[in-house]
Amino acid sequence: MMLEHVLVLSAYLFSVGLYGLITSRNMVRALMCLELILNAVNLNFVIFSDFFDSRQLKGAIFLFLL
Repeated sequence: MMLEHVLVLSAYLFSVGLYGLITSRNMVRALMCLELILNAVNLNFVIFSDFFDSRQLKGAIFLFLL
């Protein structure tokens, strides 16, 4: 996959999660939207790690810590 496609997907996930977090009144829905935001951040970590230094797994390892 190209870097731009994954970044657009990540931005979409982040914006949907942020919108849901701001507008939700239900706590379960707010936590699900927070999970979407964190998944978008994790996706960015992994794709940047793969794009800039594919020999090391820093982004993938940090994914499990977050």
